Amino acid sequence: MNYDLRGKEPAIPFGSLVLVTGISGYIGSHVADQLLQAGFRVRGTVRDETKGAWVKDMFAGKYGDDRIEIVSIADMRPAGAFDEACKGVSGVAHVASDVSFSPDPNQVVPGVIAGALNAASAAAKQPSVKRFVYTSSSIALAGAKPDIEYHVDASQWNEEAVAAAWAPPPYTPDRGITVYAASKTQAEQALWKHYAAEQQKPTFVLNSVNPNVNFGAILSDKQFGSTGAAIPAIWQSGEMPVQFKAILPQWMVDVKDAARLHVAALVDPDVQGRRILGYAYPFNWNDVLACLRKLDPGRKLPDDVEGLGHDIGTVDTELGVELLRRFGREGWTSFEESVRENVGL
Repeated sequence: MNYDLRGKEPAIPFGSLVLVTGISGYIGSHVADQLLQAGFRVRGTVRDETKGAWVKDMFAGKYGDDRIEIVSIADMRPAGAFDEACKGVSGVAHVASDVSFSPDPNQVVPGVIAGALNAASAAAKQPSVKRFVYTSSSIALAGAKPDIEYHVDASQWNEEAVAAAWAPPPYTPDRGITVYAASKTQAEQALWKHYAAEQQKPTFVLNSVNPNVNFGAILSDKQFGSTGAAIPAIWQSGEMPVQFKAILPQWMVDVKDAARLHVAALVDPDVQGRRILGYAYPFNWNDVLACLRKLDPGRKLPDDVEGLGHDIGTVDTELGVELLRRFGREGWTSFEESVRENVGL
């Protein structure tokens, strides 16, 4: 594995088995891909094994059938949901979450919290598990604030979103992103609280990765591309997709970099009890359009959107940059490269 451990032993053995929940998703598939590239074996969870068959086929074709296995967990909310899946693994990357964007917090938040705690509890039952990484989000720190000066660091929590999500009905559709933000905030808080309160300290180290909007390569046309689906939609249709309205000017990160941060959080003995912020560059949709026009000047693309605003905040990204450098990289993948790979070029 091309990662500078500074002469130390990895936190989990190279070649060992790592559990990746939500492996069919945009981020989960890249976390698995980076782990497989690094020489690990991966056990991935999907809600429906039949619908997730393409994941097994894709990774088996690329890395070998003995390197990847897929298990089905239809519902992560019941106690013990992850107990079998955690057996024999050295690390867990809990990426799975509720991305329904339901505006009703009662339908989303308790289930996301339960899923995170169930995965952690299952990991704690296995002495082999030495690392647990939770895929949180930038939105657990703070929401998008165009044209407002602000600063984000790892000490912050998006309590504003939690309060707004749990405000009384009506649960109108525009509350969906706020409920999602509350689910990521409260699930991550519950994990850190659970980890700190354990009477018998778990044998694993807990880290979280908090990425902002993910752009970059989509590994399969069979998967839901999440935020990564918006740019291909513009490229193919020549129109602005519905998604752009929900993604205000904020920061982005290449999905491969977000996945690399998960790998670092699993293997690096120096990274313990950390929230790793995945913020690469501030952007708005006009920045995306400018990149697309450079890629194909003659292509039919939308005109710039008026009045978008800009993200003018600052973010403490020192840890994330340092971990990417330990992969031998200069830092974040460029915005232009992420956009190019997002459209498959």
